[in-house]
Amino acid sequence: MHDLTTMAVTVFMGFFAMMNPIANTAVFVGMTGEQSAAQRKRTAFKALISAFFIISAFCLLGKAIFELFGITLPALRLAGGILVFLVGYHMLQGSSSKLHSHIPGEVDDDDDKDIAISPLALPILAGPGTIATAMNYSASGEVLNIIVTMCAFALLCVITFVCFLFGPKLIDKVGASGINITTRLMGLILTVIGMQMLIQGVHDAFTLFQHSAV
Repeated sequence: MHDLTTMAVTVFMGFFAMMNPIANTAVFVGMTGEQSAAQRKRTAFKALISAFFIISAFCLLGKAIFELFGITLPALRLAGGILVFLVGYHMLQGSSSKLHSHIPGEVDDDDDKDIAISPLALPILAGPGTIATAMNYSASGEVLNIIVTMCAFALLCVITFVCFLFGPKLIDKVGASGINITTRLMGLILTVIGMQMLIQGVHDAFTLFQHSAV
């Protein structure tokens, strides 16, 4: 029971640091500033539901993807660790990683453009770093790991949805300095998680090499 609780907290904190709901709320408010409260609510719901299904797909199909492309778990942990570390490093510098950010010039401002799917759901909410984190925790293929990973991300989506709904008030309360501090703190957590994934990947790769050599 203790191990399960520890795993659930670790997975949740990994997702929380990667998605950074506070900073993403500022992005969401900026992108939906011209929408009504009802439109903003629909956009937030659609974006988070889309992000949840994207992450769930990678959690459920992670093992099949590995087998299809001949990818080993150590390789994922090494690559994912580097990816997560880089996102965290950029956040430590007080800026968002390009992997989980939106550049206004890259998306047309047409009314027909559905920002809930892109860029909100992908890559801001369910970017490469979030996907790598999900696959790292669920890639063993064990049902318990997959369920815990999906539940942790679902809980984070609910929290993020609440943040989005009260976005303008939240941003006013936290302020620019509060967002900056939160971003740097999440960046620190991500760099540690990324380094842990790297260490585990190196250990697993060395163990796999030893077994292959025997």
